Formats: sequence, structure tokens, C-alpha cells
Amino acid sequence: MKRAGLIAVAAFLAGAAAVTVPHWMGLTQVVFVALALVGAALAAALAVRLAMEERSRRQIEAARRQMVAAVSHDLRTPLASLRLLVEAIDDGVVEGKTRERYLGEMRTHVETLTALIDDLFELSRIEAGEISWTMERIELSRLIDETVAAMQAPAEARGITLAAELPPGRVSARANAEKIQRLLLNLLQNAIRHTPADGSVTVRARVAADGVEVEVADDGEGIPPGEGERVFEAFYRGDEARSEDGAGLGLAISRAIVEAHGGRIWLAPAPTGTSIHFTLRPA
Repeated sequence: MKRAGLIAVAAFLAGAAAVTVPHWMGLTQVVFVALALVGAALAAALAVRLAMEERSRRQIEAARRQMVAAVSHDLRTPLASLRLLVEAIDDGVVEGKTRERYLGEMRTHVETLTALIDDLFELSRIEAGEISWTMERIELSRLIDETVAAMQAPAEARGITLAAELPPGRVSARANAEKIQRLLLNLLQNAIRHTPADGSVTVRARVAADGVEVEVADDGEGIPPGEGERVFEAFYRGDEARSEDGAGLGLAISRAIVEAHGGRIWLAPAPTGTSIHFTLRPA
């Protein structure tokens, strides 16, 4: 920032010098003034660029620190529980059914850690462009029906109505079926997690001008204004009510998958609950 400030001062002085040149100056003076103005403009532009780069660097560094803190938190919690459980079993203070319950809890924590590491690895690979997916024509309407059917059990367990509203006929897109199903699962799991009993989650699809548009909508607590973009950031979980479950990677991975397909994903305005839309290229 100091460097940018010095350049900005130099630009100001150069411009001021040019302005104070007498009006009766000759051709040579005009050329010098023009060069001074160009130099002032270039210096000012450079100052702005340096200031922006400095701000961007600070933002990247802040994001890095936040991500490290979030990863540390999400790793520390299950690891601390695992340590206590292992120590209890190793010391022989538990036996019988209690020991079996502790072993079950240990398996759960190991699965949580494995899922977190797998998600981190997948997100880093997608964002680095290290993907080799097969893109082909897929029948999106059938994929949506299959994914909704797979999520019926957890939805019913929470007293939530889950349904798909699709247009007549086939809705096709050019995509990788496995990754799009992962995307749909992420969005449905997130919607079900934040929808109360007797609520509903609906998946809709329509053919748009630039491809296919899919919506996953719920009538849950919704997302506070101002968080529309941040919900797609890695480890962002919003307020305390939304941070109880998951590591906050689902929507980040969803965005990465959509963008790798050449589409876009966004939070759309909704009278109640949350409405997330994404687009895919036409088949």
C-alpha cells in the first residue's frame, strides 16, 4: 500500500505540473505536457492496480486463515472424541454393551473424517481443473427421479414431503451423470437438513434458452439476506443454527461441479425458504 500511495502522489504532482503550464506554450511544450499527462494516467492506473492487488492478497490470506481454522475445527472434534473413546477402551473402564457402543461411535467418527477428507480432495481437484469426466447426453429428468427416490427415506424420517415437478417429455443435458447426481444429492441433503417437519422440498426442471435450468426449493428457515454468495464458499455455514451439521463443503462442491460443466449456480429470491438454481448446457 505504501508503494501504491507514493505512485499516486507522483501521479498527482505530474498532473498538477501539467495543468500549471502557461497557455502560450509552443509545440515542444505541448508534447511535454501530453507526455506528462500520459505518465500521470499510467501512474494512477498502476497505483489503482497495486492497491487492488494488495487488497486481493489480504482477502486471499484471510480466506486461507479461515479455511485452515475451519478444517482444524472439523478435524479436531471427531479426533478428540476418538481419543477419549480409545483411551476408555484401552484402560478397560468399559466393557460389554458399552464397549460395543463406543466402537460404533468410533466407526462413525472415522466415517466422518473420511468423508471430510474425500470432499476436500474432490473440491481441490475440481477447482484446480484436474478433472477427466466423460461428458455425454444424459436424460436429466430420469436422473432427477432416481435421486429423489433415493432421498425419500431420509426425507420421510424427518416428516418432509419430497417431490419432483418435471415437464412432460424428456429433459436432456450434456453432462457427467455421476457428478450431476452428486450435485443433486448435495442440494437435497442440504434442503432436507434445514427444512422442519411437515415441510416440503421440491425439485423442478425446465428447458431454458441457454440449456436446462434446475431448481431445488424448500420451505425451511431460508438464508439471511446478504449471504447469497457466501453460502457457496467452502466451510461457510452461516449462523449457529445452520452450522450444527456438516462441514460446509456441500454447496462449495456443488458450485465447483456446475462451473466445471460450464453452467452457473445461484440463490434465487423466494417468498419462503430457500431456492437454489443451476444451469447445464443443452445436449
